[in-house]
Amino acid sequence: MWPLYAAGFTTAFGAHGIAASLGGHSDDAVTSLLVLGGLLALYDGAEVLLKPLFGTLADRVGARPVLLGGLIAFALASAAYVVAASPGWLWAARLGQGAAASAFSPSASALVARLNPAAKHGRAFGSYGFYKSIGYTLGPLLGGVLVWAGGLRLLFAVLAVLGVAVALWAAVAVPHVPPLPKQRQTVLDLGRRLADPAFLRPTTALAAATAALSVGVGFLPVSGAAAGLGTVATGAAVSVLAACAAVVQPKAGRALDEGRLTVRTGLTAGLTTTAAGLACAMLPGLAGILLAAALIGIGTGLITPLGFAALAASTPAERLGQTMGSAELGRELGDAGGPLLVAAVASLATLTHGYAALSLLLATGPALTLVLAIRRRATRSVVRESSGGG
Repeated sequence: MWPLYAAGFTTAFGAHGIAASLGGHSDDAVTSLLVLGGLLALYDGAEVLLKPLFGTLADRVGARPVLLGGLIAFALASAAYVVAASPGWLWAARLGQGAAASAFSPSASALVARLNPAAKHGRAFGSYGFYKSIGYTLGPLLGGVLVWAGGLRLLFAVLAVLGVAVALWAAVAVPHVPPLPKQRQTVLDLGRRLADPAFLRPTTALAAATAALSVGVGFLPVSGAAAGLGTVATGAAVSVLAACAAVVQPKAGRALDEGRLTVRTGLTAGLTTTAAGLACAMLPGLAGILLAAALIGIGTGLITPLGFAALAASTPAERLGQTMGSAELGRELGDAGGPLLVAAVASLATLTHGYAALSLLLATGPALTLVLAIRRRATRSVVRESSGGG
């Protein structure tokens, strides 16, 4: 399992380490905010387009070869910029890194499910999410130190070495997991399976959690600056968010495996907590920002391992790669959609209204769950009374 955790760390570290350094340390390549936005979007854009395809390929040829190929491609894409450090190669390297992560990220998730019994899926995905959160947390910090010491080329060089090291580790330690025989699947069959509530509910929750996480990382520093807080204080708030998410994920997965928490209860609690965190972001000052960061981190930490464990439990083993790739697509859409929603509302009103809009959107799911539970309880009560009266 450790090389799979390392693969999760690699994609998170690569995404955030470079993204946090592009704006301030690449004046030759980033000539405007539009160019910066394009470079940031390349990585996620490649993942949106390619993750379902590579997930399906993992089901066909085996997740391990796709994992190893993706890690090696990540290393080669990173090394390309080290060799030819030019603006054009920066674009090519980011696109290549995103395409490579599209291969090894869903493959790692599928292997987490295949290499662990169903009774331990919560714990396994909790640990996988923990090390991925560590990558998100350390990416901007370590990336900034590396860029300060040797520029972007040093950061890309470290990522190239990291990709090779994790690939070699996985080749030695991760066992061969052969693809399972499966029936022919039509496009209609795929659409029917992806429209099933067993897929839609956890994927929607994962997308909502990623949207809130992205908004917290991107906009809480803006709120801090507006309140007169320095970069240290706002950076600490983002670190609190990532740390809470990292700590909660293994605990949530363990509680699921031990029967102390159900998927429905955990996802509902996670969405409610995350929505409350976004509501706290509307409060002025450092207290509101820290409270928002903690609650968003706790809520997303609850949702992530439970969502993936639910997907693994409801998916035939021979289709795990395809399901994980499609679920990752949902997360990427949330990653992009959350900030876009908040920014659009903030441009028309204020950032406070943007937080409120996303908070209300996330609270819709728990509210509907509560209404449906009340209706079912009322229906059962009426049926019992009718039976007694008969």
